[in-house]
Amino acid sequence: MRAFAKAFYESPAWRSTRAYIIKRDAGLCVRCGALGVIVHHKRPLTPSNIDDPLVSLNENNLETLCRACHAIAHGAAPPIADGLAFDENGNVVEAALMPRPQIDDDEFY
Repeated sequence: MRAFAKAFYESPAWRSTRAYIIKRDAGLCVRCGALGVIVHHKRPLTPSNIDDPLVSLNENNLETLCRACHAIAHGAAPPIADGLAFDENGNVVEAALMPRPQIDDDEFY
């Protein structure tokens, strides 16, 4: 989690909103229907907008995602199984052969 967002993701307002969004989306990923575990900000939070509830807490800017769809939303390859990944051609390869993309963990909270 980025340092500027730590207090926000620990706040009662976020925890309440997160619970509401998961309930609204029936606990399912809105993109694929799998178990949803992350409430994702469609418009990413930044230091300049994190205190704007029209961005940070707006239900129209939030969606429940599974880990795979969340990775895709952040431009990373989705995990497929322990030790496996897709290469740039869509082939399954050992993950040790693939560079690991960095993913912000902001929406995990």
